[in-house]
Amino acid sequence: MPTNLRLSDIAPTVIQSEIRAMSVECDRVGGINLAQGICDTPLPPIVGKAATQAIQNGFNIYTRLDGFATLRQAVADKLQRWNHLTVDPETQILVTSGATGALYATALALLNPGDEVILFEPFYGYHVSTLLSQRINPVIVPLDEPDWTLDPEKLAAAITPNTRAILINTPSNPAGKIFSRAELEAVAALAEQHDLFVITDEIYEYFVYNGAEHLSIATLPGMADRTITISGLSKTFSITGWRIGYLTASPRWIAAIGYFHDLTYICAPAPLQMGAAAGLRQLADTGFYTALASEHQHKRDQLCAALADAGLPPAIPKGAYYILADVSRIPGATAKEKARALLRETGVAAVAGSAFFRPGGGEHLLRLCFGKQAVDLDRACELLLKL
Repeated sequence: MPTNLRLSDIAPTVIQSEIRAMSVECDRVGGINLAQGICDTPLPPIVGKAATQAIQNGFNIYTRLDGFATLRQAVADKLQRWNHLTVDPETQILVTSGATGALYATALALLNPGDEVILFEPFYGYHVSTLLSQRINPVIVPLDEPDWTLDPEKLAAAITPNTRAILINTPSNPAGKIFSRAELEAVAALAEQHDLFVITDEIYEYFVYNGAEHLSIATLPGMADRTITISGLSKTFSITGWRIGYLTASPRWIAAIGYFHDLTYICAPAPLQMGAAAGLRQLADTGFYTALASEHQHKRDQLCAALADAGLPPAIPKGAYYILADVSRIPGATAKEKARALLRETGVAAVAGSAFFRPGGGEHLLRLCFGKQAVDLDRACELLLKL
């Protein structure tokens, strides 16, 4: 008999993130979690102290829907200094509940069910799932191996009358790809030609290696009005559980995005905003960001070397803190089976590469995170040699 007590049309297609599934399995067996991008390194003392002080000083109620003025100004200063973007903190910055909340509110404000958004493969699964949750259609354009380069002709061919936006992640999760100036110029040209939004997730912008350049596409000619630039402090300050993100966009879009963020999240945690603001203000001229990149480049090289020695050839990332490794030699018919075999044999948790590809893709790959404390990464590298 038909009943009104049923799941929504999209709920049956939603499954637990493979990243979180592997984290649960890792906890169950007491392994070392290189699966989830938790980034459990210590937070800068300045950040923690300022958040604690804010709690003691009574900054514990709702903020304005776009966040504390102190943090918005700190973000504006950072955008000017690091991204070469000049923005008004009163009309062009929205503090969000993580970068994930920024994308969710952006999609609600700017896109309609049935619209198409182009993403690049390998993709971050939360980007795809966020669109699907709002009945927006993700259209996947594959990047070319081994360096994950963008073919502008493939991008152009994917654009249809229903396309409303192109979503970029640079540096990217999971491949650590940094989109080059030429690639971003190609995206910008097509966005202008077809009158599209560009949504760019730049959460890993400080994690760049070997002199690579991070470029915000909003700085290219003609792109400021059509680009929504998303970032946050989760990775930079190792505060993934604080949920402090932000976005910048034209005042034309900020008000609507802010409305839907307020409706969904109200605001990012008030005292933690103050901690993030202190970090942005006080760490800018200390060498913190250079040291952050240098430290993670060392960790990247360490894990890549261990994977190579274990017979799991890594694709060396230019940015972010993930590695895609070829695990063809590990038993298992699928990447999920290979991930569980690796955990069983070594105690090291990784994520199936298939989580970042369309069905059938990435089955020979696992993603490992090196944004870990040194003692855990050292132990993981030792355990990998069990293979």
